[in-house]
Amino acid sequence: MDSLGFALEGFDAVGRSRVIDELGDTVDASGILPDGSSFEGLEEFRSSLLGSELFPRVLAEKLLVYAIGRGVEHYDMPAMRAVVREAAARDHRFSAYILGVVNSTPFQMRRAAL
Repeated sequence: MDSLGFALEGFDAVGRSRVIDELGDTVDASGILPDGSSFEGLEEFRSSLLGSELFPRVLAEKLLVYAIGRGVEHYDMPAMRAVVREAAARDHRFSAYILGVVNSTPFQMRRAAL
């Protein structure tokens, strides 16, 4: 099953926290990630993702690809590493990734199609 779905089980459809689901059962927000590590709740899930080297890099890459409207090239890698470093210094807040991408050279120097 989807580990992300299990981690978010503690929230209802509009984002309110819940401990009892629609059927009256206690919410189980635990799961196992593909690497075999387990988590209990959203905070442990977040720690597991951010504890890996891969997730922050992929997040920065996907945001940069979306922002610049093209694939990432080898010359974009220093900017991606800078985005991840800056976000790590800010406790991996999503806003830090967004600001890092917006302030990056590939985003600032992109060209619009004519």
